[in-house]
Amino acid sequence: MKTILAAYSRVLKGTNSSFRSALQDLPSNPWPALRSKMEKHLQAISVLQWVITFLILGTASTVLLIYLFCTDLWLIAAMYTAWLVFDWNTPKQGGRRSTWVRNWTVWTYFRDFFPIRLIKTHNLLPSRNYIFGYHPHGIFAFGAFCNFGTEATRFSEKFPGIRPSLATLEGNFKMPVFREYLMSGGICPVNRNSIDYLLSQNGTGNAVVIVVGGAAESLNCAPGINCVTLKNRKGFVRLALQKGSDLVPVYSFGENNVYKQVIFKEGTWWRLAQRKLQKILGFAPCLFHGVGLFCSDTWGMVPYNKPITTVVGEPITVPKIDQPPQELVDQYHAMYIRSLKTLFDNYKTRFGLKKSDILHIQ
Repeated sequence: MKTILAAYSRVLKGTNSSFRSALQDLPSNPWPALRSKMEKHLQAISVLQWVITFLILGTASTVLLIYLFCTDLWLIAAMYTAWLVFDWNTPKQGGRRSTWVRNWTVWTYFRDFFPIRLIKTHNLLPSRNYIFGYHPHGIFAFGAFCNFGTEATRFSEKFPGIRPSLATLEGNFKMPVFREYLMSGGICPVNRNSIDYLLSQNGTGNAVVIVVGGAAESLNCAPGINCVTLKNRKGFVRLALQKGSDLVPVYSFGENNVYKQVIFKEGTWWRLAQRKLQKILGFAPCLFHGVGLFCSDTWGMVPYNKPITTVVGEPITVPKIDQPPQELVDQYHAMYIRSLKTLFDNYKTRFGLKKSDILHIQ
């Protein structure tokens, strides 16, 4: 309609051209620009809904369930609570993965917002089980969720026969509704029982993805920082030895660039408060910001659309030893660190880093 009005106005202004020729002189198709703008908004909304869901869905669902007990709908709340009690151990027993949820179109918009890419460097055998060590945590581990909690980057096509299970805080699975949402993506609690089940009682072809640095690492993430918390994190290596599961280093370039964070110095009151709340809540309360939903010049919860490239490295073959000695754990832990550094060095210049950049292990 705007095109037609513009053409008509040109005729009225006396350009000595017919209405038809005026139309021909104007841009023939205004829709691509409009569609592109709409897609960008949909991408931002898809990311924002996930951030909000992660932050408040569990708490909001818990409050709503309690409220329903005080209303005429108490029977619905009672039935769901009974189901919750009956289904309590399901997250620890492989969860309830939904192929339909993992393939939602919203995750494609989520992927394209940054965008997020998954790079395969080696084949993985479906006859083996794996523990993926994901680095760095970032604020929300967007790369980990998109690559391993959805099929947006076609994990199943790139690694046929491998089922990824992203491990996250156990407390999330105690919250109504939110637990169902997480399990549908193949997400599991990061506890011994859950990981034992996946690596011992669920056949082969399982890949448990552990964000090794966890909440402590998120306190130090900011644009331009290449630092992972790994030096004293050896539990996942011991577990790999006990289960005979191969270790696979995974590094996401750009994960730390999507939010700006205020990093408090060690020893300050604010840092002590963060550490204390981390121990109580299980996650680190970070002071960070992105941009507004519709205006990139304002602060908001929408992350910066910086590319995130997740590179899955070469697996380290691990023997099965029920009671591995500490010396052996240290040996494989050192092998893992060397493999992660090699992965970082081999790909850093391809994804925006300088040749002189190094990966700091703390």
